[in-house]
Amino acid sequence: MISLQEFFNKPENTQAKGIVQKNNILKRNIIAHMAIEGDSTLADLAKQLHISIPTVTKLVDELLVEGIVADRGKIETSGGRRPNVFGLTNSSIYFAGAEVSRDQIIMVVTDLQNNIIHSERKSDFALDDTDECLETICSTIENFIDRSGIDRTKLLGIGVCMAGRVNPNTGRSYKYFTSKEESLSEIMEKRFGHKVLLENDTRARCYGEYVKGCNGAARNIVYLNLGRGVAIGVIIDGELYYGKSGFAGEFGHTPYFDNEIICDCGKKGCLETEVSGVAIENKMMTQIRNGRTTILMDKYQKQHKIHISDIINAAKNDDTLSIELIEEAGEKIGKSIAFLINIFNPEQVIIGGSLSHAGDYLMLPLKTAVNKYSLRLVYNDTQFRATDLDDNIGSLGAAMLIRNKIISI
Repeated sequence: MISLQEFFNKPENTQAKGIVQKNNILKRNIIAHMAIEGDSTLADLAKQLHISIPTVTKLVDELLVEGIVADRGKIETSGGRRPNVFGLTNSSIYFAGAEVSRDQIIMVVTDLQNNIIHSERKSDFALDDTDECLETICSTIENFIDRSGIDRTKLLGIGVCMAGRVNPNTGRSYKYFTSKEESLSEIMEKRFGHKVLLENDTRARCYGEYVKGCNGAARNIVYLNLGRGVAIGVIIDGELYYGKSGFAGEFGHTPYFDNEIICDCGKKGCLETEVSGVAIENKMMTQIRNGRTTILMDKYQKQHKIHISDIINAAKNDDTLSIELIEEAGEKIGKSIAFLINIFNPEQVIIGGSLSHAGDYLMLPLKTAVNKYSLRLVYNDTQFRATDLDDNIGSLGAAMLIRNKIISI
């Protein structure tokens, strides 16, 4: 008898040829189907997976012997012979997801149906390109999994998404921890003892929105992540779009403005220099130094810094300067989104990230600008909405993506 972890994580047998290799693939498909759809009859499996009844019977019998599938007994029918129903022997199969952002780490443990079993947040964190920061990330995730109370032998994989340019195929971040010979995913796999998928945070959030927010209602979406930076995730016909090198979505580094502000990427005039959370924070502090009145003056004088969440909360408390800065950003973002929808013609544009919490202060000028600068036919076909999902959508998306990779969805 082998465990599900051993079944999914064992390396492909390069010597397996012909019918043996084909049967291994079919058995994984059966397990993946049961993981998504639940218990099934042999007839259901044969129909959904396009396998003959004799073949599916033989493969399920092998899975029964291996202890991966269990016979649940017969089910009631309206007439005729009652069929047996089969399901995975242990539904307690888990995946972990972690979103490593610039100022926090959000972590979840999920089951096969993408339900969150346990979640935690580490707020006292700053992402930095140092060995000490990497150790903090690894120890935080490891301690979280230990505290979750799950059996580590039932954890099949860990998805980790983070800010910056990330290529999931190479398992490398090209912004943080780039001096290591091993890829970041390889370092984490050795540390955790589990398969690790490294993903970009915006793409993970985009996929989480697609699965949990759209519920299959839209197959072509653009997700705009307005946090301390700016990036997009794109779903085309139900699939994440990566581009050739896995770096698609760096919309914040479009040379959109004729200004002298140096972006984090080293260039001037990027979209991020005017509409990101960091840009709005800098504008607020500049305005305070120039004598503008705001309810955030005392906070700035005590701490000498302002966070975007402070500005959003101040706007909701009728602070004129905060409202002005958010509305200005909304208008500029809307103009840039018009550019996106004219190219992609998506069904939905979803605004996520910390700035989405500003609500109508952001969305009303944003939609007005999109309407003004986009093609009418394209605008009429696109639904705009701010996310209504929790902040753990990035870590949940990362858990979903490692789940899909392991069970071959």
